[in-house]
Amino acid sequence: MRVIKKLNNNFAICVDNEGETCIAYGKGIGFPKTPYDITDPSVIDRRFYDVDQRYLALFNELPEKVLHFTVKLVDIARNELDYELNPNVVLTLADHINFCIQRAKQHIYVQMPLIYEVEQQYPQEGKLGRYALKQIERRFTIQLNQNEASGIALHFVNARYNAKTKCDVVTQWQQRYDDILEDTVSIVEDEIGIVINRSSFNFARYSSHLMYLLQRLGTGNLLDSNISEMYRSLGTEYPKITRCVELISEYFHTKWNFTLSEEEKLYLLLHINRICTREGL
Repeated sequence: MRVIKKLNNNFAICVDNEGETCIAYGKGIGFPKTPYDITDPSVIDRRFYDVDQRYLALFNELPEKVLHFTVKLVDIARNELDYELNPNVVLTLADHINFCIQRAKQHIYVQMPLIYEVEQQYPQEGKLGRYALKQIERRFTIQLNQNEASGIALHFVNARYNAKTKCDVVTQWQQRYDDILEDTVSIVEDEIGIVINRSSFNFARYSSHLMYLLQRLGTGNLLDSNISEMYRSLGTEYPKITRCVELISEYFHTKWNFTLSEEEKLYLLLHINRICTREGL
């Protein structure tokens, strides 16, 4: 295996012996000057293929300890779940876990309205979420809101990456993904008056969320909890973003004959607000 580029001390972009590019994880593989060849394969602990390039910046942004913890957690999840996981899940979940830790350090506790739905509909993922929460508290010596377990569980639900778990309807929605992504982004750009950087990490977050939304539309398992008050509160705080969300909701209703729940609209609002914040609004 040839190391092409260092991402941090323990992660690097590599080319394997079959000529495939991957992200390799191994203690200290980022220290030597690149490029160089790894002659002892035992130094490589994990390989990750097909990772979205837009997520690579996270290797420098996230603490090594959080990345290492998440790699181990995803290993456990792969053994427990009966479906494959999206190759980006290590990075997106590490980002989420790091955000949970930072919120807890600042004594910011966010209510997760899906906790009961996750427990009922996704018992395997719910169990993993509870396990992860306990391990985070132990490893990072911090007290988390117990509701954070449902947020972690949803990362696994959203990271399904196996054709065997998809019905034809889901596949049809995913085939429409590019058009819907561009249509919804155009709505935001036209309404806010900005040009969104499509290579940014926050755009990658939004595009991933939209893919998960389309999967839920395909199966009929839309997120739906009693969070009207929360959505209205944020709507008052971010009127322009809320206007975008309502236009996107209208787009789904008129063009695709689907009505988005307020839960789905809330998550759209949060992702779109992140994009617009990055653009300086």
